[in-house]
Amino acid sequence: MILVTGGAGFIGSHTCAALAEQGMRYVILDNFSNSKPSVLERLARITGQMPQCIEGDVRDGALVARVLREYGVTAVIHFAGLKAVGESVRDPLKYYDTNVSGTITLLSAMRETGVRALVFSSSATVYGDAPESPIHEGALTRPTNPYGHSKFMSEQVMADLDHSEPGQWRLARLRYFNPVGAHPSGLIGEDPQDIPNNLMPFVAQVAAGVRKELSVFGGDYPTKDGTGVRDYIHVSDLAEGHVAALRYLQRHAGLLTVNLGTGAPVSVLEMVQAFERASGVSVPYRIVDRRPGDVPAYWADPARAAQLLGWKAARNVDQMCADVWRWQNGEARRVQ
Repeated sequence: MILVTGGAGFIGSHTCAALAEQGMRYVILDNFSNSKPSVLERLARITGQMPQCIEGDVRDGALVARVLREYGVTAVIHFAGLKAVGESVRDPLKYYDTNVSGTITLLSAMRETGVRALVFSSSATVYGDAPESPIHEGALTRPTNPYGHSKFMSEQVMADLDHSEPGQWRLARLRYFNPVGAHPSGLIGEDPQDIPNNLMPFVAQVAAGVRKELSVFGGDYPTKDGTGVRDYIHVSDLAEGHVAALRYLQRHAGLLTVNLGTGAPVSVLEMVQAFERASGVSVPYRIVDRRPGDVPAYWADPARAAQLLGWKAARNVDQMCADVWRWQNGEARRVQ
């Protein structure tokens, strides 16, 4: 049995679907602070079985320990946390409490109950303003905001734990680049509670008429079309990366660190054009000033994941956009 913390969220729900597809049993722990219980019903439609879910907070150590024992959990995938960079700058204590304290509480409960395998949801933000791309796992880690720091601190806790108890833990730190897309069923996808922080849901809302136009931050970068370049990875590819990491941990003890990205850079305008192709709708945009801290280009070197996990992103930008458009216009999206 796999415990999936934050399993009702965007990436967590897709990973639950991927686990079910591989015949792996799971239980969700989620406080629904950034997700909705209706996701569980839609997961049931995808997988054919209502997922087991406990409503609660990962910072509640007694609850976590009870779930680990009662469900016979053998490994954990840890998504529960906060993820908005701007909010983390405004309220850093909230991010350190939720993301860092949550990880420490989870690891303490795991040690108490003898569960020693963890796949951790980290982020490419740990690299900060990397001077060169593609970015490999040996690049300097120098986060530039509290969100990135909270992920890096949690990574360091895992490294120190592995060092202090050598050979006793099986730990994977997965550094995501830019997750986008939605499940091909159109039943689950990214559902921002407010103004989207990320490009793809904003583009989708403009295409759907929810918002007037897209603001493109910077049109004078030294890139192919002047707009920022990023590594967008389909959330289903990302979910499958977690399953691959779990299987790796079944065979190997110690600490694993890998990037999950495509290694294929895409500019903002290229993504807009791909979305117009997928939707058949024009996406109006306006070039505005650069945002402080943004870098011109940022993408992954995913070779290590391919070598160690046997995993490689398989879905292209057109598929990402088609799946998001299906989700944006689907009945499940409108009634949730």
